[in-house]
Amino acid sequence: MNEIMKKAEVLIEALPYIQRFNRKIIVVKYGGSAMSNEELQKNVIKDVTLLKLVGFKPIIVHGGGKEISRWVNKVGKEAQFVNGLRVTDEETMEIAEMVLNRVNKSLVSMVNELGVKAVGISGKDGGLLNVTKKYSDGADIGFVGDVKEVNAKVLYNLLDNDFLPIVAPVGFDDNFDTYNINADDAACAIAKAVGADKLVFLTDVEGLYKDFNDKSSFIARITASDADNLIDSGIIGGGMLPKLNNCTSAVKNGVNRVHILDGRVPHCLLLEIFTKDGVGTAITKDDDFIEK
Repeated sequence: MNEIMKKAEVLIEALPYIQRFNRKIIVVKYGGSAMSNEELQKNVIKDVTLLKLVGFKPIIVHGGGKEISRWVNKVGKEAQFVNGLRVTDEETMEIAEMVLNRVNKSLVSMVNELGVKAVGISGKDGGLLNVTKKYSDGADIGFVGDVKEVNAKVLYNLLDNDFLPIVAPVGFDDNFDTYNINADDAACAIAKAVGADKLVFLTDVEGLYKDFNDKSSFIARITASDADNLIDSGIIGGGMLPKLNNCTSAVKNGVNRVHILDGRVPHCLLLEIFTKDGVGTAITKDDDFIEK
Protein backbone atom coordinates (compact mmCIF):
# COMPACT_ATOMS: atom_id res chain seq x y z
CA MET A 1 0.00 0.00 0.00
CA ASN A 2 2.87 2.41 0.78
CA GLU A 3 4.33 1.85 -2.68
CA ILE A 4 0.94 2.52 -4.26
CA MET A 5 0.56 5.74 -2.24
CA LYS A 6 4.00 6.91 -3.35
CA LYS A 7 2.98 6.44 -6.96
CA ALA A 8 -0.16 8.48 -6.33
CA GLU A 9 1.91 11.26 -4.73
CA VAL A 10 4.15 11.38 -7.79
CA LEU A 11 1.14 11.78 -10.07
CA ILE A 12 -0.36 14.50 -7.87
CA GLU A 13 2.97 16.40 -7.85
CA ALA A 14 3.03 16.24 -11.65
CA LEU A 15 -0.57 17.44 -12.08
CA PRO A 16 -0.01 21.24 -11.93
CA TYR A 17 2.86 20.97 -14.45
CA ILE A 18 0.71 18.87 -16.79
CA GLN A 19 -2.01 21.51 -16.55
CA ARG A 20 0.39 24.41 -17.02
CA PHE A 21 2.15 23.04 -20.09
CA ASN A 22 -0.84 21.45 -21.82
CA ARG A 23 -0.66 22.24 -25.56
CA LYS A 24 2.65 24.07 -25.09
CA ILE A 25 5.59 23.41 -27.41
CA ILE A 26 8.76 21.90 -25.95
CA VAL A 27 11.92 21.46 -28.04
CA VAL A 28 14.27 18.69 -26.92
CA LYS A 29 17.84 18.65 -28.23
CA TYR A 30 18.94 15.04 -28.03
CA GLY A 31 22.55 13.86 -28.38
CA GLY A 32 25.65 12.81 -26.47
CA SER A 33 25.94 9.62 -24.45
CA ALA A 34 22.17 9.31 -24.09
CA MET A 35 22.08 8.69 -27.83
CA SER A 36 24.87 6.10 -27.98
CA ASN A 37 23.54 4.00 -25.08
CA GLU A 38 20.58 1.88 -26.17
CA GLU A 39 18.92 1.76 -22.75
CA LEU A 40 19.20 5.53 -22.24
CA GLN A 41 17.97 6.07 -25.79
CA LYS A 42 14.81 4.12 -25.03
CA ASN A 43 14.30 6.10 -21.81
CA VAL A 44 14.56 9.44 -23.61
CA ILE A 45 12.12 8.37 -26.31
CA LYS A 46 9.69 7.07 -23.66
CA ASP A 47 9.92 10.40 -21.83
CA VAL A 48 9.23 12.47 -24.94
CA THR A 49 6.40 10.15 -25.94
CA LEU A 50 4.84 10.53 -22.49
CA LEU A 51 5.05 14.32 -22.80
CA LYS A 52 3.14 14.04 -26.07
CA LEU A 53 0.49 11.79 -24.58
CA VAL A 54 -0.18 14.10 -21.60
CA GLY A 55 -0.74 17.11 -23.82
CA PHE A 56 2.63 18.67 -24.62
CA LYS A 57 3.70 19.39 -28.21
CA PRO A 58 7.28 18.08 -28.31
CA ILE A 59 9.79 18.53 -31.12
CA ILE A 60 13.02 16.50 -31.08
CA VAL A 61 16.18 17.91 -32.66
CA HIS A 62 18.90 15.27 -32.65
CA GLY A 63 22.61 15.11 -33.24
CA GLY A 64 24.77 12.18 -34.24
CA GLY A 65 28.33 13.38 -33.81
CA LYS A 66 29.86 10.20 -32.40
CA GLU A 67 28.24 8.05 -35.09
CA ILE A 68 29.38 10.47 -37.80
CA SER A 69 32.96 10.28 -36.51
CA ARG A 70 32.78 6.48 -36.52
CA TRP A 71 31.72 6.41 -40.17
CA VAL A 72 34.30 9.03 -41.15
CA ASN A 73 36.97 6.76 -39.66
CA LYS A 74 35.51 3.78 -41.52
CA VAL A 75 36.24 5.40 -44.88
CA GLY A 76 39.81 6.14 -43.84
CA LYS A 77 39.39 9.80 -42.91
CA GLU A 78 40.16 11.43 -39.58
CA ALA A 79 37.53 13.59 -37.87
CA GLN A 80 38.78 17.17 -37.45
CA PHE A 81 37.33 19.86 -35.19
CA VAL A 82 37.95 23.59 -34.80
CA ASN A 83 36.60 25.13 -31.59
CA GLY A 84 34.28 22.17 -31.18
CA LEU A 85 32.87 22.39 -34.72
CA ARG A 86 33.38 19.55 -37.19
CA VAL A 87 35.43 20.46 -40.25
CA THR A 88 33.08 19.30 -43.00
CA ASP A 89 34.40 18.85 -46.53
CA GLU A 90 32.15 17.54 -49.31
CA GLU A 91 32.79 13.86 -48.55
CA THR A 92 32.28 14.36 -44.81
CA MET A 93 29.02 16.20 -45.54
CA GLU A 94 27.76 13.20 -47.50
CA ILE A 95 28.65 10.89 -44.60
CA ALA A 96 27.07 13.23 -42.03
CA GLU A 97 23.80 13.45 -43.94
CA MET A 98 23.69 9.67 -44.42
CA VAL A 99 24.27 9.03 -40.70
CA LEU A 100 21.85 11.71 -39.52
CA ASN A 101 19.09 10.37 -41.78
CA ARG A 102 19.73 6.86 -40.45
CA VAL A 103 19.57 8.08 -36.84
CA ASN A 104 16.46 10.11 -37.66
CA LYS A 105 14.48 7.16 -38.98
CA SER A 106 15.61 4.98 -36.09
CA LEU A 107 14.14 7.51 -33.64
CA VAL A 108 10.95 7.71 -35.69
CA SER A 109 10.57 3.93 -35.46
CA MET A 110 11.05 3.97 -31.69
CA VAL A 111 8.36 6.63 -31.21
CA ASN A 112 5.94 4.90 -33.57
CA GLU A 113 6.39 1.64 -31.66
CA LEU A 114 5.13 3.43 -28.55
CA GLY A 115 1.89 4.41 -30.26
CA VAL A 116 2.67 8.03 -31.19
CA LYS A 117 2.83 9.26 -34.79
CA ALA A 118 6.29 10.65 -35.51
CA VAL A 119 7.58 12.25 -38.71
CA GLY A 120 11.30 12.49 -39.38
CA ILE A 121 12.54 15.42 -41.43
CA SER A 122 15.76 17.30 -42.03
CA GLY A 123 16.19 21.03 -42.29
CA LYS A 124 16.09 20.60 -46.07
CA ASP A 125 12.45 19.44 -46.05
CA GLY A 126 10.07 22.27 -46.85
CA GLY A 127 12.95 24.72 -46.54
CA LEU A 128 12.80 24.29 -42.77
CA LEU A 129 16.35 25.51 -42.09
CA ASN A 130 17.92 28.11 -44.35
CA VAL A 131 21.59 28.69 -43.55
CA THR A 132 24.60 30.80 -44.30
CA LYS A 133 28.17 29.50 -44.23
CA LYS A 134 29.62 29.44 -40.71
CA TYR A 135 33.22 30.35 -39.93
CA SER A 136 35.09 29.53 -36.73
CA ASP A 137 37.14 32.56 -35.65
CA GLY A 138 37.59 33.37 -39.32
CA ALA A 139 38.64 29.83 -40.28
CA ASP A 140 36.88 28.09 -43.17
CA ILE A 141 35.49 24.82 -41.77
CA GLY A 142 33.67 23.72 -44.89
CA PHE A 143 29.99 22.90 -45.17
CA VAL A 144 28.95 24.03 -41.70
CA GLY A 145 25.95 26.32 -41.54
CA ASP A 146 24.56 29.07 -39.34
CA VAL A 147 20.75 29.09 -39.28
CA LYS A 148 19.53 32.24 -41.00
CA GLU A 149 15.82 31.47 -41.15
CA VAL A 150 13.41 28.81 -39.89
CA ASN A 151 10.25 27.99 -41.85
CA ALA A 152 8.16 27.37 -38.73
CA LYS A 153 5.07 26.59 -40.82
CA VAL A 154 6.51 23.14 -41.56
CA LEU A 155 6.59 22.31 -37.84
CA TYR A 156 3.26 23.97 -37.03
CA ASN A 157 1.58 21.88 -39.72
CA LEU A 158 2.98 18.67 -38.25
CA LEU A 159 2.07 19.63 -34.67
CA ASP A 160 -1.44 20.71 -35.65
CA ASN A 161 -1.96 17.32 -37.28
CA ASP A 162 -0.90 15.51 -34.11
CA PHE A 163 2.55 14.41 -35.33
CA LEU A 164 5.75 14.48 -33.29
CA PRO A 165 8.44 16.09 -35.50
CA ILE A 166 11.97 14.70 -35.30
CA VAL A 167 14.50 16.99 -36.98
CA ALA A 168 17.97 16.17 -38.35
CA PRO A 169 20.24 19.25 -38.35
CA VAL A 170 20.98 19.58 -42.06
CA GLY A 171 19.98 22.59 -44.14
CA PHE A 172 20.25 24.47 -47.45
CA ASP A 173 21.87 27.79 -48.21
CA ASP A 174 20.43 30.17 -50.82
CA ASN A 175 22.23 28.21 -53.57
CA PHE A 176 20.71 24.94 -52.30
CA ASP A 177 24.07 23.58 -51.19
CA THR A 178 23.79 21.21 -48.22
CA TYR A 179 25.24 22.19 -44.86
CA ASN A 180 25.74 20.43 -41.56
CA ILE A 181 24.36 22.38 -38.58
CA ASN A 182 25.42 22.12 -34.96
CA ALA A 183 22.44 20.43 -33.30
CA ASP A 184 22.45 22.89 -30.37
CA ASP A 185 22.28 25.80 -32.83
CA ALA A 186 19.46 24.14 -34.77
CA ALA A 187 17.44 23.41 -31.61
CA CYS A 188 17.86 26.98 -30.38
CA ALA A 189 16.80 28.48 -33.72
CA ILE A 190 13.76 26.20 -33.94
CA ALA A 191 12.70 26.92 -30.34
CA LYS A 192 12.81 30.67 -30.99
CA ALA A 193 10.95 30.36 -34.30
CA VAL A 194 8.05 28.31 -32.93
CA GLY A 195 7.82 30.23 -29.64
CA ALA A 196 8.56 27.14 -27.56
CA ASP A 197 7.64 27.27 -23.90
CA LYS A 198 10.66 25.13 -23.06
CA LEU A 199 13.96 24.22 -24.71
CA VAL A 200 15.79 21.26 -23.20
CA PHE A 201 19.42 20.31 -23.86
CA LEU A 202 20.28 16.70 -22.98
CA THR A 203 24.03 16.73 -22.32
CA ASP A 204 26.81 14.67 -20.76
CA VAL A 205 27.06 16.84 -17.62
CA GLU A 206 24.73 17.35 -14.66
CA GLY A 207 24.11 20.99 -15.54
CA LEU A 208 25.85 24.30 -14.96
CA TYR A 209 28.62 24.84 -12.41
CA LYS A 210 30.43 28.02 -11.40
CA ASP A 211 33.47 25.77 -11.07
CA PHE A 212 33.13 22.39 -12.76
CA ASN A 213 35.73 20.87 -10.42
CA ASP A 214 33.72 21.98 -7.37
CA LYS A 215 30.49 19.97 -7.29
CA SER A 216 29.12 22.21 -4.52
CA SER A 217 29.01 25.09 -7.02
CA PHE A 218 26.15 23.51 -8.99
CA ILE A 219 23.55 26.02 -10.23
CA ALA A 220 19.97 24.76 -10.24
CA ARG A 221 18.34 28.03 -11.35
CA ILE A 222 19.83 31.13 -12.95
CA THR A 223 18.40 34.12 -14.81
CA ALA A 224 19.53 34.95 -18.35
CA SER A 225 21.22 38.15 -17.11
CA ASP A 226 23.15 36.31 -14.41
CA ALA A 227 24.16 33.68 -16.97
CA ASP A 228 25.46 36.46 -19.23
CA ASN A 229 27.48 37.80 -16.30
CA LEU A 230 29.03 34.35 -15.81
CA ILE A 231 29.94 34.23 -19.50
CA ASP A 232 31.44 37.73 -19.43
CA SER A 233 33.47 36.90 -16.32
CA GLY A 234 35.26 34.09 -18.18
CA ILE A 235 34.20 31.50 -15.59
CA ILE A 236 32.35 29.39 -18.17
CA GLY A 237 34.49 27.71 -20.80
CA GLY A 238 34.83 24.68 -23.03
CA GLY A 239 31.78 23.13 -24.63
CA MET A 240 29.45 24.71 -22.07
CA LEU A 241 30.17 28.24 -23.35
CA PRO A 242 28.40 28.00 -26.74
CA LYS A 243 25.61 25.96 -25.13
CA LEU A 244 25.01 28.63 -22.47
CA ASN A 245 25.10 31.35 -25.14
CA ASN A 246 22.36 29.45 -26.97
CA CYS A 247 20.38 29.19 -23.73
CA THR A 248 20.43 32.92 -22.98
CA SER A 249 19.71 33.78 -26.62
CA ALA A 250 16.63 31.54 -26.56
CA VAL A 251 15.30 33.08 -23.34
CA LYS A 252 15.81 36.61 -24.69
CA ASN A 253 13.94 35.67 -27.87
CA GLY A 254 10.69 34.34 -26.48
CA VAL A 255 11.46 30.89 -25.03
CA ASN A 256 10.13 30.89 -21.47
CA ARG A 257 12.56 28.44 -19.90
CA VAL A 258 15.70 26.58 -21.00
CA HIS A 259 16.94 23.45 -19.23
CA ILE A 260 20.37 21.79 -19.26
CA LEU A 261 20.03 18.16 -18.17
CA ASP A 262 22.29 15.15 -17.83
CA GLY A 263 20.98 12.78 -20.47
CA ARG A 264 22.80 9.91 -18.76
CA VAL A 265 20.29 10.05 -15.87
CA PRO A 266 17.30 7.82 -16.65
CA HIS A 267 14.10 9.85 -17.15
CA CYS A 268 15.85 13.14 -16.38
CA LEU A 269 13.37 14.91 -18.65
CA LEU A 270 10.38 13.84 -16.56
CA LEU A 271 12.18 14.55 -13.29
CA GLU A 272 13.00 18.11 -14.36
CA ILE A 273 9.59 19.00 -15.75
CA PHE A 274 7.22 17.18 -13.41
CA THR A 275 8.88 17.62 -10.00
CA LYS A 276 9.26 20.70 -7.82
CA ASP A 277 13.05 20.62 -7.45
CA GLY A 278 14.10 19.13 -10.80
CA VAL A 279 17.49 17.58 -11.55
CA GLY A 280 19.31 19.99 -13.86
CA THR A 281 19.89 23.69 -14.47
CA ALA A 282 17.08 26.00 -15.56
CA ILE A 283 17.80 29.32 -17.27
CA THR A 284 14.91 31.71 -16.77
CA LYS A 285 13.75 35.15 -17.75
CA ASP A 286 14.86 37.87 -15.33
CA ASP A 287 11.31 38.33 -14.01
CA ASP A 288 10.53 34.62 -13.77
CA PHE A 289 13.14 33.32 -11.36
CA ILE A 290 10.89 32.33 -8.43
CA GLU A 291 8.33 30.24 -10.30
CA LYS A 292 9.47 26.83 -11.58
